[in-house]
Amino acid sequence: MTDELLSGDQIAQMGLDDWRSMYGALEARFATGDFATGLRLVAAIGDAAEAAGHHPDVELRYAHVDVLLTSHDAGGKTARDVELARRISEIAADLGVAAEPADVQRIELALDTADVDEIRPFWAAVLDARESGDDEVVDPRGRIPTIWFQRSDPHAEPRQRWHLDVRVPREVVEQRIAAALEAGGTLVTDEHAPRFWVLADPQGNKICLCTHVTRAD
Repeated sequence: MTDELLSGDQIAQMGLDDWRSMYGALEARFATGDFATGLRLVAAIGDAAEAAGHHPDVELRYAHVDVLLTSHDAGGKTARDVELARRISEIAADLGVAAEPADVQRIELALDTADVDEIRPFWAAVLDARESGDDEVVDPRGRIPTIWFQRSDPHAEPRQRWHLDVRVPREVVEQRIAAALEAGGTLVTDEHAPRFWVLADPQGNKICLCTHVTRAD
């Protein structure tokens, strides 16, 4: 089976209705409704993963199960993840468990900097993480969000340096924007939509709402 990396746009065309592309992974939430059903789902996912020789991250909560699929050796989403995602959806359907794809989201921390190489080693060291690619620091144990460094012009404080990037399913982003505006926020720019929108709170602190569209991951 090919280990070619798949983009979010490619994933969106594959009919994985239960799953959403979140950076380098496929993610799904299954609404089990109770702990016992969740245990049965997790056990069945485990059996399928062993049979496939490909293992997801699975988080069991009282009323839902979250599943994350990625091909660590390839550095992102591949056909292996797609195949196992389809199998997991079949298992959930057999148990009468529905997916809640609109509840999936992923946060990254973004730090504006004019010199990535100058500060990236510090953040990798202080967070016990590792440098990844040209612009990221990643926790291999999954304890903290990825930090990525957004290249900017040189500037001094007190200009904002940190902001959140929140990736959400494409079908919920307009609703999220509307809620933020109703809560007193402002739309800073939509020039990069549907890749991302920039919003600000009433004090000017910014956040990017992102989707998978036009991205490689």
